Amino acid sequence: MTTSWDPSQYLRYAGERLRPALDLMARVPAESPARVVELGCGAGNGTALLHARWPKAEIIGIDGSAEMLERARIAAPGCRFVQADIAAWAPDTPPDVIFSNAALHWLSDHRTLFPRLIGLLAPGGWLAVQMPAMHAAPLRRAQSEIAANGPWATHLAGISSAADILAPEEYWDLLHPLSTALDLWETIYVHALTGEDAVVQWALGSSLRPFVDALPEALRPGFLSAYGAAVRPHYPRRPDGTTLLPFRRLFLLARSGSRGQEAASSPG
Repeated sequence: MTTSWDPSQYLRYAGERLRPALDLMARVPAESPARVVELGCGAGNGTALLHARWPKAEIIGIDGSAEMLERARIAAPGCRFVQADIAAWAPDTPPDVIFSNAALHWLSDHRTLFPRLIGLLAPGGWLAVQMPAMHAAPLRRAQSEIAANGPWATHLAGISSAADILAPEEYWDLLHPLSTALDLWETIYVHALTGEDAVVQWALGSSLRPFVDALPEALRPGFLSAYGAAVRPHYPRRPDGTTLLPFRRLFLLARSGSRGQEAASSPG
């Protein structure tokens, strides 16, 4: 089943979702890349920032959602956008930077995916990735628990959100032999959300979409109410009305080229 994406819902917390992209972008040391590709560009707010960072580069946004790309073309008119399955995407010309913010965790088989992506880069190119690492958090854990119980259970049998990502050391083992530089780090952002059932509204823009899409309209309010009741004790609303959402993210920055190649090119 294909997940639908609602740009307006996703962008409800646009500032919070964009901050990790800015943090990752600031760490990419490419000075004057000719071609930058954003995998899973979504509504294009990050793509516009890539264009501002590298105004002379060709910036290409790739996404599978026509609705998101429609919004992206408005947000970043100086960029080119392509509707494609990011799991199968391959460039016509090797890019100097492949950038992906909160998209690759939706794809399976990272042990194959990440070596393939670094292999698509031009020599010395950079793979820059940020992914949520929230599979153990109540935000995500409650989704499957609520889905399995209630009048919606038969509709949601076999439905899941994004798969668990690998541990940081597993990405290191995958990419270290293929990289001349590799950096991994984690950051926990404490997002200050406003409004009623803010965590439900946050999840509706991303990880909760597969469950909601699979439900008949009549069952959606009950499911969302049960999910809200399950997560509320973990993310209580503060006296000032704010809901704090600690959100862990994994960052990965790798430069293409093997360690063996680097050693061979060094003067003896």
